[in-house]
Amino acid sequence: MQINHASCETCLAIISLAISGVTEGLCTATTPFVLLGDVLDCLPLDLCDKIFTFVEKNVGTWKSNTFYSAGKNYLLRMCNDLLRRLSKSQNTVFCGRIQLFLARLFPLSEKSGLNLQSQFNLENVTVFNVNEQESTLGQKQTEDREDGMEIEEGEMGDDEAPNNNSSIPIDYNLYRKFWSLQDFFRNPVQCYDKGSWKVFLKFSEEVLQVFKSYKLDDTQASRKKIEELKSGGEHVYFAKFLTSEKLMDLQLSDSNFRRHILVQYLILFQYLKGQVKFKSSNYVLLEEQSAWIEETTKLVHQLLCEAPSAGDKFSKMVEHILSTEENWNAWKNEGCPSYVKERQPDSKPLKMARKRPAPEDFLGKGPNKKILMGNEELTRLWNLCPDNIEACKSETREFMPSLEQFFEEAMEQADPENMVEDEYK
Repeated sequence: MQINHASCETCLAIISLAISGVTEGLCTATTPFVLLGDVLDCLPLDLCDKIFTFVEKNVGTWKSNTFYSAGKNYLLRMCNDLLRRLSKSQNTVFCGRIQLFLARLFPLSEKSGLNLQSQFNLENVTVFNVNEQESTLGQKQTEDREDGMEIEEGEMGDDEAPNNNSSIPIDYNLYRKFWSLQDFFRNPVQCYDKGSWKVFLKFSEEVLQVFKSYKLDDTQASRKKIEELKSGGEHVYFAKFLTSEKLMDLQLSDSNFRRHILVQYLILFQYLKGQVKFKSSNYVLLEEQSAWIEETTKLVHQLLCEAPSAGDKFSKMVEHILSTEENWNAWKNEGCPSYVKERQPDSKPLKMARKRPAPEDFLGKGPNKKILMGNEELTRLWNLCPDNIEACKSETREFMPSLEQFFEEAMEQADPENMVEDEYK
């Protein structure tokens, strides 16, 4: 069966129908993910790119409550299967899209995406010519001298004439030492070994001396190259260095290539000096090693600043990024706790305030236990004591007067000295 773009559109329509079915409750939440996995397993890589574009556009759907719990493992397995099929050097953009999609799909604290033990990618091996007998560097220099003798004066334009004073002398020893440093960048733990550290120190000093002695400037580019840059041609970036001996002199003369190497030094130095939770207790720098790292770090920043195309700005940007990296290292050392803070339950549930008083509030059954009489003074008098019987029994009230007090008024009326008339008695 031949699969074309029309078949691809049909598959996407079926998957969209499955998404609608899940939303309406007509099928299980795993149905779209099973269909996506089957389709990607059957399609070639060029059509998988189109299917994955659909997956990227629906990342909001996958993150919803309906789909996330049921489909996150399916999506992770699907993306990992795609990455195994893709070439890291030839399908760099597609691999990057998959990684970005996973970063958008899962939260930052997702355990499946965290390198909790700070392990290095030891499979990233840089292959170069380790046999000096097969090296073509010496042959190349001899051929260049012979070719130079055959060229007559005036045959080469002024714009394309090589600048012999600024050319970098390349031999096999420099080639071997330069690319051997990639193994230390790949696995920085080697620097804690005394023997390996001596090798790293020797190779680094020679390479950095070459960078320091043969500086770059904008005038080294020919007019032809400048016109190509102005034309805005498409640039191609590779995920892996090209280690051909024939490209060595061109690479060392490229400012972007030098930046890559110098930034690798800064990343390595930060790891060696930093506090890593899973780093062995034996991995400790000596005082002389720390001093060399401090001195070399200053040299690397100086070389970055001296590079053309706003080298000082690039150096400050790298320094800022590495300083913020300390926060990331601290977070990793703490076990990558989640940034989402759970809301603490309230000790006492809050009651919603009522806009209008309820009828029971007037009868003394409200939160204040007062009987409202419609007047402040009456309300105060009525609520002096909550119980009327108890108020009557209060000791402050006198209900049994003495005999003298009871007949006091009558005795005053009967006294002749008071001359009270009979009609008022």
